Formats: sequence, C-alpha cells, structure tokens
Amino acid sequence: QVQLVESGGGLVQAGGSLRLSCVVSRSVFSISDMGWYRQAPGKQRELVADITRVGIINYVDSVKGRFSISRDSAKNTVYLQMNSLKPEDTAVYYCNVHYSSFLRRIDYWGQGTQVTVSS
Repeated sequence: QVQLVESGGGLVQAGGSLRLSCVVSRSVFSISDMGWYRQAPGKQRELVADITRVGIINYVDSVKGRFSISRDSAKNTVYLQMNSLKPEDTAVYYCNVHYSSFLRRIDYWGQGTQVTVSS
C-alpha cells in the first residue's frame, strides 16, 4: 500500500517561512514524479510546483522566486520550502506522486496540510 505522510503546515505571518515535508512509500519513490498542489476555499486545486524523477522542476508563476521544491531519495521525502509567504498563499497543500503504468497515469495523494498566512 502506497502512503504519503505530510507535515509542516501551520500559521505564519506574512513574510515568514514554512517547510512542508512528504514522506513517500519507498516502493514508488524512485519511479515517481512528484508535486505539491494547493486548494484555497472556493477555488480549484492548483499545481504549485513539481519535480520529475530526473530533477526537472516547474513552478506556478505566483510562487517563482519564493518557493523551492526538492526531493531526498535517502529519506524518500519531497519538500516544499516556502519563503516570503503572502496571505494569498493560504490554502490546504497536498503532496502528489504519480507515474505511468501501461500508458495510464497512477496518482497518489497526501492527506493535506493547512497553511495559513496572516497579514
């Protein structure tokens, strides 16, 4: 069974920093691309950042220069370092891993962690 366990959310003032962590089952870590999504109240879930198996990274424009995604194969963990946080970053953040199997995309999701940025 694949598990994703997130941690690191919380309440922070604008301008502050948080680091989200997501521990991923060893069985899928090395074959998966990974990403962080977020969903604010009343809005659709959006991709914040992703990193492929070979380290290609992509960010949504609104977080470029402030957020950094990374993965540690020794710890089976993907991170999202969030700096210079803004109130509009407030959302539930979800870890995602995905890979292809027989031309089908297989997705797994974390439970979500709340990030609240006060002004």
